[in-house]
Amino acid sequence: MAKLAEALYSIVITLWVGALFAIGYLAAPTLFAGLSDRSLAGNLAGEMFTWVAWLGFACAAYLLLFLIKRRGLRALKSSIFWLVLAMLGLTGAGYFGIQPLLAQLKADALPRQVMESALRDRFATWHGVSSGLYLIESLLGLWLVIWQERGKRQ
Repeated sequence: MAKLAEALYSIVITLWVGALFAIGYLAAPTLFAGLSDRSLAGNLAGEMFTWVAWLGFACAAYLLLFLIKRRGLRALKSSIFWLVLAMLGLTGAGYFGIQPLLAQLKADALPRQVMESALRDRFATWHGVSSGLYLIESLLGLWLVIWQERGKRQ
């Protein structure tokens, strides 16, 4: 059973970090480049980012439980534990903090598109903050991939 848990640990890291890069740096830009309706592209990208966030919550839960089961309270001294926790925090900040704010700005701009309204600058600023946090989370994910073996060691 321990071998299965270790294999799942590596798979979960791969799935989470792979999804971050596939959606954030491949699918979303492709939508904006390929669709003439930027609103539709944004809505589709937003839906994909929602799925990535929920995947991140599930993956972080497994990884943190794996580390605690493996190391007990010593997990709190592990850089991997704090790396996963930081990624979880960034996912939560984006999904529960910034995304609702962006959705509210879009709703407040109706019947116009938010980028054609007086709220454009606020939306662009918060979108930039969201993008920055996503980049940091992605870079932490790369670090997690590189260091993943440390989480398996006792």
